[in-house]
Amino acid sequence: MVTSRLVGCGAETFGGVHHVTRNTRGGAKSRRLFIKQWCRVESVTKLQPCLCQQTDNASDDCASVGNCPFCQRIFMILWLKGATFTLTTVDMKAPEVLKDLAPGSQPPFLVYNGEVRTDTNKIEEFLEQTLAPPLYPKLASRYKESNTAGDDIFQKFSAYIKNPNPGLNDMLEKKFLKSLAKLNDYLLTPLSHELDQNPGESQSSRAYLDGDTLTLADCNLLPKLNIVKMVCIKYRDLDINHIDLLPGLTRYLDKAYKQDQFCNTCPPTTEILWAYHTVAKYLNK
Repeated sequence: MVTSRLVGCGAETFGGVHHVTRNTRGGAKSRRLFIKQWCRVESVTKLQPCLCQQTDNASDDCASVGNCPFCQRIFMILWLKGATFTLTTVDMKAPEVLKDLAPGSQPPFLVYNGEVRTDTNKIEEFLEQTLAPPLYPKLASRYKESNTAGDDIFQKFSAYIKNPNPGLNDMLEKKFLKSLAKLNDYLLTPLSHELDQNPGESQSSRAYLDGDTLTLADCNLLPKLNIVKMVCIKYRDLDINHIDLLPGLTRYLDKAYKQDQFCNTCPPTTEILWAYHTVAKYLNK
């Protein structure tokens, strides 16, 4: 049997049991969330279908899912692939093997046949190639532009939300809103297949970046947009999901929050705000 391990947000396999790990917070202690996925490995490149198993959400007793968009990205991919998993939380300090697998690396990271992958993009690529058709759905976008849509939002958001100077707020807010408007424009622009179906269509009605189904591009962008939404509401009284001039973005987020693969992998808002409480700035305080 070929075994693999995703640790941090990858798989930790012991006798065919896969775990995916995420950061969580527990008071003064740092924790990780394990997603345990039962799956038999037949070869190096082919994973067999998983057996169904009930998925339970982490409790709110200081062991809830932590704020990590990269881990959520992997979580969403596994869910969309149809892999079945359960959730448990463990102390960051135990077991000891977790600290030795990829020293100095932040989760997620993946260990497969002794090879460690610490780059989230490489983990995504591995999952897309290994959990492939016909057993698993293809999640790659068909349009390359979908992969970069919204890629500047988080950078502009960080500068905007961490700024303590009221005099700079308008300038930083304009740059941030401009990045959101750019994403909105992409979401409203018909894609080639939409124009093939309706040549006269002037505005797209698709649900997501690449069409009407979630893809790898959405798994990358949506966890970040969720953080942006919650932090901006708290510190700037701005809800990016309800900006009248950005109907494409509103539709996108409304559709996404109705998808279990997204809404049920989001960390609690309290965890997001806790992660930002030392860096986000109120302008009036």
